[in-house]
Amino acid sequence: MHIGPHKTGTTAVQSALFAARDRLPEYGVEFPATTRHPMEAALAACARPAMMGDTAPTEKHWTRLLERVEATGPRTSVISSEFFADAGDDETVARVVGQLGGDRVHVLVTLRPIARIMPSQWQQYVQNGLRMGYEDWLDHMLRRAPYEKPNPSFWRRHRHDRLVERWIRAVGPDRITVVVVDDQDRDGLMRTFETLLGLPANLLQPVPDTANRSLTLAETEMLRNLNVEFRRNGLPDELYSRLVRNGAVMHMKNACSPAADDVKISTPDWAAEAAGRIGAEMAERIGATGVRIVGDPALLRAVPPQRGPAPGAGAAEARIAPEAAALALYGALAAAAAAPVRHTTEAKSRTVHETSSKELVRVLGHRCLKRLRRR
Repeated sequence: MHIGPHKTGTTAVQSALFAARDRLPEYGVEFPATTRHPMEAALAACARPAMMGDTAPTEKHWTRLLERVEATGPRTSVISSEFFADAGDDETVARVVGQLGGDRVHVLVTLRPIARIMPSQWQQYVQNGLRMGYEDWLDHMLRRAPYEKPNPSFWRRHRHDRLVERWIRAVGPDRITVVVVDDQDRDGLMRTFETLLGLPANLLQPVPDTANRSLTLAETEMLRNLNVEFRRNGLPDELYSRLVRNGAVMHMKNACSPAADDVKISTPDWAAEAAGRIGAEMAERIGATGVRIVGDPALLRAVPPQRGPAPGAGAAEARIAPEAAALALYGALAAAAAAPVRHTTEAKSRTVHETSSKELVRVLGHRCLKRLRRR
């Protein structure tokens, strides 16, 4: 059971396992999920909400995965979802472990330095509707106790010592392996998974996935400002899921590769140093738990060198390329095209010039949502 957390190579592992799923049974291993990432099942198991605007997961998602795990019999099942790290209390963790097989469950945790996780996690939150800038977000996460706003999930996932201790209480230290990811060893995570699962070397191979790439600072700032307008106009969350996250953003990420001179999201020195201190404390506490550790725990305290200006200074220089903006706009239009616009009597009752732009945006949003639901 691979529980992540987020931004620790989970998508790469899931993609490689899914691509190799037909060969895994030769070595006594099964991949019981029917998709690369059984996100809905994990969310339902941990009683967590769906991403903004997505359909809420139900207990059926989790039950179906449990049935597929049970059907594998005595063979090894491998399940991977970073959303298992969102289980925030002992009761939920114990229930998930018990339903998956109790003493048959071995938990795998993959970890990276907090200083590397923070910019990736911030832009991921922006892709889910966050409107707060990076430096302000860092200030809230690192300086404003109890460090729960605007994203209470961040430290639930990424206070890694507490995450490990939470799962120890359910399975014991002997059935937890912590893998410290070395970003300098690109193949290391795949080879570690092969060893732990008893698979032959090089069976798991990276799968190119442009949709999983991080956004540049300019792309993230464009999306963050769009989020501000989206909320200001009171548009429904379901429209955000369809047209923004799975329309504009997805198409831009798939069709446009960042240029070498694009401004990256850069963490200010004070925040990177604070993250390094937290990482050192977490590494020490994890080491004292007695769990098996693969890799060098000292990496968790690392403070990577910053590339480019801090967000406050670089935001003015970060300009999104016209091609990227066009691709994002096209992605939204392509998603909206699935719900063709029809004339209605309501539309004829007032001309566009007689209606405020704010009201026009709100009406358009609700009409699109209504048509999406009808489809």
